[in-house]
Amino acid sequence: MGIIKKWNSMSLILRILIGLIIGAILGFVVPKAAWIGVPGELFVGALKAIAPILVFVLVASSLANSKNNNMEKLRTVIVLYLVSTLCAAIVSVLTSFAYRVTIPLTGLDAVDASAAPQGMADVVMNFLKSIVVNPVDALVNANYIGILFWAVVLGIALKLAAPATKAMMEDLSNAVSTAVRWIINCAPIGILGLMYTAVSTRGPEIFAKYGQLVALLVGTMVLVALIVNPLIVFIILRHNPYPLVFRCLRQSGITAFFTRSSAANIPVNMELCKELGLDENLYSVSIPLGSTINMDGAAVTITIFSLVAAFTTGVKVTIPMAIFLSIVATFSACGASGVAGGSMMLVPLGCSLFGISADISMQLVGVGFIISVIQDSMETALNSSGDVLFTATAEFKEWKKQGKKLPL
Repeated sequence: MGIIKKWNSMSLILRILIGLIIGAILGFVVPKAAWIGVPGELFVGALKAIAPILVFVLVASSLANSKNNNMEKLRTVIVLYLVSTLCAAIVSVLTSFAYRVTIPLTGLDAVDASAAPQGMADVVMNFLKSIVVNPVDALVNANYIGILFWAVVLGIALKLAAPATKAMMEDLSNAVSTAVRWIINCAPIGILGLMYTAVSTRGPEIFAKYGQLVALLVGTMVLVALIVNPLIVFIILRHNPYPLVFRCLRQSGITAFFTRSSAANIPVNMELCKELGLDENLYSVSIPLGSTINMDGAAVTITIFSLVAAFTTGVKVTIPMAIFLSIVATFSACGASGVAGGSMMLVPLGCSLFGISADISMQLVGVGFIISVIQDSMETALNSSGDVLFTATAEFKEWKKQGKKLPL
């Protein structure tokens, strides 16, 4: 019991780092002991199972009990989400031209091209269809666009409900949040299992063939995380952004890297927002919303993969085409689901702007799934940590107007 108490008294980040180290060591030492990875599957499964319920209850409860003075802050958060995603796409164009990468596409297994959108019209139609699905079906299938839509509808409708009903919704929200905190406390063991699985099944050698592409993706995402996003925060707050940036990356980005799901990382982000002292009425809406539309990493993936396909096939890319690709990547990324690998199936859409066939673009998707251990993990870490970063930026902007001291 003494060991357990001492373990629980340590910070969650430190316990996660210990889990990471132990998982990596076990992955190299005993790669055949598959049972070690089971806690990782259970941890992610538990988070993914409760995340749809959490999003629905939090958003509905927050809107039902919200005051109108939060709308300005929420608008600021949404603008920051979209601006940062566009900036990420533009930076991806610049890095792709500065460090041109081509990859061999022959010999890859064929991937079903019918699974990818064939044009912007398909993306829009899929988005609209996702909105109006049966709400129970949306919860069962973790369709976060549909969940958000029906949660907003119910939350607005409940603003006219009796105080007792609103209080019941708030109690339900608190109960689900408590259950989530119990699951999060198991994160070190879960991430140990996830790290073990990644090391034992893939290993570093899998990335040798596509090392340049991995380097381009990772380098661009690091550039967005450490230069572009901090610059946006600085412009808004006129304050050193890096204490907040590093805290978001440390407490949100690390867990998102291993869960590889913005939706599954919502509970972690909610807890971080609470630690920062943010308004719950704001972050209970902006964080679930961010897992759907704040997709810096997805914009990077779509843009870079599309340009790599163009360079590989010899397509001449002009500046206007690259700018248009950035815009398309921004809005396409906003439609990417908050689950692992959501952005890869939108790569053919970007490729179609250059007249690249589905056969070629889907081979790129195949490459993406091969390197997804790093690509998707980095993408999710960038996306999810940005949800907290820009929510806090909108909140702190109001604090500065009121003369409050920022916790930075």
